[in-house]
Amino acid sequence: MKVVLFGATGMVGQGVLRECLRDPGVSEVLSVGRRSLGGSDPKLREMIRPELADLSGDAEALRGYDATFFCLGVSSVGTSEAEYRRVTYDLTVAVARTIAAANPGSAFVYVSGAGTDASEHGRAMWARVKGATENAVARLPFRAVYLFRPGIIRPLHGIRSKTRGYRVAYAVLSPFLWLVRRISPNAMTTTEAVGRAMLRAVRDGGPTAVVNTREINRLGAPAPVRES
Repeated sequence: MKVVLFGATGMVGQGVLRECLRDPGVSEVLSVGRRSLGGSDPKLREMIRPELADLSGDAEALRGYDATFFCLGVSSVGTSEAEYRRVTYDLTVAVARTIAAANPGSAFVYVSGAGTDASEHGRAMWARVKGATENAVARLPFRAVYLFRPGIIRPLHGIRSKTRGYRVAYAVLSPFLWLVRRISPNAMTTTEAVGRAMLRAVRDGGPTAVVNTREINRLGAPAPVRES
C-alpha cells in the first residue's frame, strides 16, 4: 500500500508517519508539506510545497496512491471564523479535490475532532467549520472517506505538539491521565493508536465513516499474538 500524508510535522501526523513506516504492508509514504521532515527512511518520499492550497500542478506526481491521511490542523483560539475557515475548510477541500481527481479509487482519512458539528449550525465556531469540512470531503468520489474524531490524544515515543499551549496542557495534565484512562477509557487515545487505526480503516474497512475515540482505540489496538 502506498500512502500520502499531510501534516507529518504535527503531533498527530508524527504518530501516523511512525506507524506507516513501521507497517510492513506500507511500501511508500509521500509526505506533502511546507518544509522537510529532516529525516530519512527507505519508504519515505517528500514533496515540499510552500503553498498547499493549489497542488493542481502536482496531479501526476500524486497518482498511484491507495490512501491519503490528512492530519493538518490549526487551533481556533484567537482566530476569526473567516481565517479559521480559510486554513481549515478551504485548504482541506482543495487538497481533497486534487487527490480525488488523481486517485478516485483511493481512501481519504480526515482528522477532525470530538465535538465536530456535522449540522454546520451549532454555536461553536470551530465545530461548525470542521463539520462543513467533513461534509464536503465526504461528498468527493473516493472509494471510502473516514472522518476521525479523537478526543484527548496522548503523544507517545517522544512525539510533541508544535502548539505551545498544547505542550503546556499535556505537561500539566500528564500526571492525571492514568485517572482519565481508568474513569473514561474511551475519552482518550494515543498517537500510536491513531496511526494504527487509520491504516486498518483504509486496509480492512472501518465500521462507520465517522470514527470516534472508542473506535480509534479498537482499530488501533495491537494485533493479537498468535500462538504457534
